[in-house]
Amino acid sequence: MNRNLAIASPLPHDVRVSFEFFPPSTEKANETLWNSIQRLSPLKPSYVSVTYGAGGSTRERTHATVYRLRTETDLEPAAHLTCVGVSSDEIDVIAQGYWDAGVKHIVALRGDAAEGGNNYQPHPGGYAYASDLVAGLKKIADFNISVAAYPETHPEAASAEADLDNLKRKIDAGASEAITQFFFDTDVYLRFLERARTAGITVPIIPGILPVTNFTRVAEFSQKCGTNVPGWMAELFDGLDDDPATRKLVAAGVAAEQCRALHAEGITDFHFYTMNRADLVYAICHILGVREKSEA
Repeated sequence: MNRNLAIASPLPHDVRVSFEFFPPSTEKANETLWNSIQRLSPLKPSYVSVTYGAGGSTRERTHATVYRLRTETDLEPAAHLTCVGVSSDEIDVIAQGYWDAGVKHIVALRGDAAEGGNNYQPHPGGYAYASDLVAGLKKIADFNISVAAYPETHPEAASAEADLDNLKRKIDAGASEAITQFFFDTDVYLRFLERARTAGITVPIIPGILPVTNFTRVAEFSQKCGTNVPGWMAELFDGLDDDPATRKLVAAGVAAEQCRALHAEGITDFHFYTMNRADLVYAICHILGVREKSEA
């Protein structure tokens, strides 16, 4: 199918979604988070993941959110774990606690440099890289493990080939799927997927979708993490800095068209970076045919 016609194609009925949230830092943020979770939970996501910061208080908020998801909802939580600033023994204890509580899905990441640092440095008594973390987790229990993939290459990678080799090491260590860094050019993802398959990586590589509500902020963040922002996207948001309502409409349209174009190429799983907001993601899921069962 011509991807340019994807938005006019029939409603999909085979799409599966997952959502990422981050732990709240204030009571108001906590209320926003749980309102979003309640709004999105009827869509029956495959799982919902909770990010994990380098600071101790952030980690505790992550654990609390994951455990609350496990005990107070029927959602499948996926807990993020990173290698930053913690020993392997400490990570093993956290992982065992998750398993014992019924949390069987881990998103295993190397993580960024600790706050105040310029370059990532492995903890002297910790897991050095994500592949080591994956192998360590698999020794504890038979976790379902997701890892990160970078269609436009990790900024610290020596080359695109080295970055792909690193992904393969994570898969070989026991990861069952990869979730990509967000991207805006669908061809970037499709070319990466083809390269990964040629390299012998057969696990699902789920596209990470970021609905954009603040274009200026996302453009700045994209520059830091190596994500290209196409010129056409800048034009779509041009002149909307002081018009948040229209920005939301444009953001929903851009992300929905991106997903419909990918679906036309056979992609049926999508991971949404929700930023703890439900409205845009809910609308995009509706366009993808992912709806509350009572509406089916």
